[in-house]
Amino acid sequence: MSLYPLALKLAGRRVLVVGGGAVATRRVPALLAAGARVEIVAPELTPALRGHVDAGRVRWQARRFEPADVDGAWLVQVAIDDPAAAARVSAAAEERRVFCVRADDRDAASAWTPAVTRHGPVTVAVTDSGDRRRAMAVRDLVAHALESTPPAAPQHRGVALVGAGPGDPELITVKGRRLLAAADVVVADRLVPGVLLGELRPEVEFVDAAKIPYGPAAAQEEINRILVEHARAGKFVVRLKGGDPFVFGRGGEEVIACAQAGVPVLVVPGVTSSIAAPALAGIPVTHRGVAHEFTVVSGHVPPDSPASLVDWPALGRLRGTVVVLMGLKNLRAIADRLIAEGRAAGTPVAVVQEGSTAHQRTLRSTLAAVAAEVAEAGIRPPAVVVIGEVVHAVA
Repeated sequence: MSLYPLALKLAGRRVLVVGGGAVATRRVPALLAAGARVEIVAPELTPALRGHVDAGRVRWQARRFEPADVDGAWLVQVAIDDPAAAARVSAAAEERRVFCVRADDRDAASAWTPAVTRHGPVTVAVTDSGDRRRAMAVRDLVAHALESTPPAAPQHRGVALVGAGPGDPELITVKGRRLLAAADVVVADRLVPGVLLGELRPEVEFVDAAKIPYGPAAAQEEINRILVEHARAGKFVVRLKGGDPFVFGRGGEEVIACAQAGVPVLVVPGVTSSIAAPALAGIPVTHRGVAHEFTVVSGHVPPDSPASLVDWPALGRLRGTVVVLMGLKNLRAIADRLIAEGRAAGTPVAVVQEGSTAHQRTLRSTLAAVAAEVAEAGIRPPAVVVIGEVVHAVA
């Protein structure tokens, strides 16, 4: 069959979806992303579709299809597995000269949905003559090529604040990796996966933030200056930070500095080690019947320091999970303070070193013994400390 390829502009236009099951659940998000006014006709909906309805993104007629439902539609998507009912829908669409996609019988449809991949502003759609697997294989090859090929021309400006994740280079978001491929300048922390930096284009200017020869406060001011200076020069700057930029990453300071200089900033969240490292060690930070809350605190300042902003008495009273980042140096003081504030000395504790990397190690202990056992085992930063019954929840 010879097909005529076409891209539809559906923004503000009515699209009818007949059926409220798994197929409709897969099709509706792309229609909404295209700006379509989606109306579903179906006796029942999946919870995901019901969520779209409750949020006001989709209209729902809670009944079976009637031919008049096609009136006013620009496109019809048939997402039911009853061939006779699907045929009635496509017949009504054919009579009204409205293109109709059928999930149950593509040969009986007047339009097909291709295998699609999106890469920034580029959308690639692959059709086939019935071999869906081949179309998807071609789609995946194109997607891989797009991911490894930098944009032909600059498509971004200003600064992108990108979270690189906890250490595994595959845990950066798709958006983060795409922006990294488009960067003119990359300013990176020491906790950023080195593999990501090895993939930068040869002409990209790389600034190692860990080697700025100043103290912590002055170094941050210098980083802010570098971001603003390069962005004002017309370059697209990616500030690549380990974990999530806004979880003890000083990302807020960099956003403020750019805003004050009139430089636009795009924030791309990252997978934070406070959740990922415990998860990869088999520890959920919340668990039914065990913990209904978790608190993430910074341990880089000792509990008795006037500079500490942590409410240690409140943490001692909590029954849920406490996750401590950057706390290995002050672990003994932290454990002693929590015990003094009421947390049981036998509370389970886990320390996860270099979570998500090939060097990941996990030590399980108790609040009273963890500092000594960490020292004996030679656990080193970066490490995440998890305090609470969740340590043994799924063990």
